[in-house]
Amino acid sequence: MARKIRIAVVYGGKSGEHEVSVVTAKSVVGALDFDKYEVLPFYIAKTGEWRRGPTLSAPAPSEAWLLFGELGGCPPTARGAEAAAAIFSGEADVAFPLLHGTFGEDGTVQGMFEMAGVPYVGSGVLASAAGMDKAVMKQLFAQNGLPQCRHAAVTAVRWEREPDAVVRELEAEFGYPCFVKPANLGSSVGISKAKNAAQLREALQLAFSYDRKVVVEEFVDAREVEVGVLGNDEPAASVVGEIIPSNEFYDYEAKYVDGRSKLVIPAELPEATAEQIRELAVRAFRAVDGAGLARVDFFVRRSDGAVFVNEINTMPGFTPHSMYPLLWKATGKPYRELLDDLIRLAFERHEARGRLRYSFEPPVRAGGDGGAA
Repeated sequence: MARKIRIAVVYGGKSGEHEVSVVTAKSVVGALDFDKYEVLPFYIAKTGEWRRGPTLSAPAPSEAWLLFGELGGCPPTARGAEAAAAIFSGEADVAFPLLHGTFGEDGTVQGMFEMAGVPYVGSGVLASAAGMDKAVMKQLFAQNGLPQCRHAAVTAVRWEREPDAVVRELEAEFGYPCFVKPANLGSSVGISKAKNAAQLREALQLAFSYDRKVVVEEFVDAREVEVGVLGNDEPAASVVGEIIPSNEFYDYEAKYVDGRSKLVIPAELPEATAEQIRELAVRAFRAVDGAGLARVDFFVRRSDGAVFVNEINTMPGFTPHSMYPLLWKATGKPYRELLDDLIRLAFERHEARGRLRYSFEPPVRAGGDGGAA
């Protein structure tokens, strides 16, 4: 019998999306085909400490509580660099970084895997970093001619030096209401809808507590729709899904707490609009040089049906109830098959990169020593 593929599942992390990552890891590991895979669980605490759980050869309850209880009540088998070294040593065949937000989805962990020569699921360093930084992402979208809402980036240094001027400029540019977001955070953490100058100041102060750079966007009365993208060099788009948020906008509470937001899959849209959105999703994926998977979010303006790309998420939520797997399920690809595809794509991308040359090798000239004639 062929040896099972050993997957290093890395989850938790130091970001504000730590809890979401833990839920995602629990769902993914529970859905994997253990006839094909073994799992090496690596939990990263909010302090940044790495802790390794026992290898999972089957979804046994005695092991599951240890893994998904954040390794509580039991000493870890490895900590810190020792735990990470198990990935580098070749013990794992492929890494599945189920980390959301800072220090996981932003290219940092991806760079570690690249240096170690370990195949991993999802986008590389560049796409992960660009997909995490909303300001850079929007610049790449603009360069690729993708339609977007009006937006502006503000740095913490400028905000500290001249807050009154910043507020005046944003008021003149966007009016009210407007949205304020940390540039490098996900799951709608730190996002506010400002309806007046006082709320704008509060929103900026909150966003700058999460990041040194903030993005401010105009308000558009729009429907919120999303598309899943899957693939490497030839990505495919899923059907379009719509989010009907329970709150005024799709914030953290609406996503994960109150459970009252609705997902409509497929979205009720004209066929031409749905096809436009799917085509734009693939273009957005290519604009950041994505790989593996991504979820691309859009606005569809209610007044005229105009479509705007909002952002790309290179490691979307992955529970069976999350939008990304549901979109692919509606497209005809069930959860377990989707996981198989992502692992296969990780190996394909790693093999393709392995064929590249990273140092100069002078050509060998026939019949000579390579010197000058």
